[in-house]
Amino acid sequence: MKTFEIGVILPGISKQQENGIDLREAARHAEDAGLDGVWHGDHLAIGGPTLDAPIALATAAAATSTIRIGASVFIPAIRPVVWAAKQIATLQYVSGNRLVLGVGSGGGPEQWAAAGVTYRERGSRTDTALELLPKLLAGEETHLRDEPGQPAVTLAPAAYMPPVWVGNASEAAIRRAARLGDGWFPSLISPREVAEGQARLAELAASHGRPLPVIAIGGSAALGTGPGIPSRAQLAAGISGAYGRPIDEVMEIPLTGRPDEAAEKLNAYRESGASHAVIGISGDDWRAQVDLLAEARDLMLR
Repeated sequence: MKTFEIGVILPGISKQQENGIDLREAARHAEDAGLDGVWHGDHLAIGGPTLDAPIALATAAAATSTIRIGASVFIPAIRPVVWAAKQIATLQYVSGNRLVLGVGSGGGPEQWAAAGVTYRERGSRTDTALELLPKLLAGEETHLRDEPGQPAVTLAPAAYMPPVWVGNASEAAIRRAARLGDGWFPSLISPREVAEGQARLAELAASHGRPLPVIAIGGSAALGTGPGIPSRAQLAAGISGAYGRPIDEVMEIPLTGRPDEAAEKLNAYRESGASHAVIGISGDDWRAQVDLLAEARDLMLR
């Protein structure tokens, strides 16, 4: 049976306050429960309270010893590429090379304006970052072709380049993953869409003489029953509203119910080609939700 790893999105500011839990305790709880990774998003200015992703992940790394530390997703193009490389290298150093670098180019125009980066350049700057980061992290002299005068920079200390999982389900993301990534990391899509994406990914990767990247899916879950546990319909309505997708298109995406029911749905993703899932959880008790998610993972591995 193919392996399948499950990670969890660390709680945001409001969830930490509601549950009386900080990032250190949350990361330790996920590790002790037996999950495979803890993940944090990367947002600059989105109109709500968010933490800086590299600092949050460094905090999680310092509080744990074995679990993956993941960015879901890091946006290198809103930073000078050298600064992005320094942050990534530092995360590798403090985590003992446990970082998985989900990479995206999303966020609305306001976020890019806040970073002083032209919105229309986000795709090309992301490609440049993915092309230059391996050399920068290796400590090689690297010419920064997007900077005035194309200065040459050598960073130290050198660090191992983490696996790069390219976020988003778009055709552009699949092309980027096939050419430059170690993984494809779409969120909130169906097993059928995973299978279709895998076929396209395999075709494109072969055209570049590269192996098929791994596939990791981002998902949403509220496991168990009782007060404070959102229903599948409530989670689907939130996805529909946030992403402008028809409700019937997303109704079956959230993981709800018992751990065995969640395991069955995750198995459908595994059979479609995915080998990892990164889950954002809802509900009043974050710790209990993590424990139920870990139970689903154990059921999948039996």
